[in-house]
Amino acid sequence: MPTVQAILDNKGPNVHSIDGDVTVLDAALMMNEHKIGALVVTTSGRLEGIFTERDVLRRVIVTKRDPATTCVTEVMTTEVAFCKPNTTIEQARSLMKTQRIRHLPVVDDKKHLVGIISIGDLNAHNANNQEVVIQYLHEYIYGRT
Repeated sequence: MPTVQAILDNKGPNVHSIDGDVTVLDAALMMNEHKIGALVVTTSGRLEGIFTERDVLRRVIVTKRDPATTCVTEVMTTEVAFCKPNTTIEQARSLMKTQRIRHLPVVDDKKHLVGIISIGDLNAHNANNQEVVIQYLHEYIYGRT
């Protein structure tokens, strides 16, 4: 079974993370700049929380907090679902579905951040695998061209 590590190998090691004392405004600007929907909040490389577009809407905009003065630690999600590199892709997909989340940090045994996967990453991996199967079946039926 393919694991989350296969997706991380394909994506590379780049993970956008921030310290919790960053303002919501600066975090949102960073998310916008990198065209991402979440930032992992770390302290010395350890996962402390996640700050998502949903956090901005529910905990900042709706509650009328000032994004320029509100720190990410005040509004981030602290109960973070996560997985390990050896988690199967289907287990990761199931976790994201049951938790209704779109971003899943990947940590090692010491809870140090090693990557993050998104629902888009899972869908791209699935599409890639389907293309390989289609090509294989095409060659099986029609022979190699």
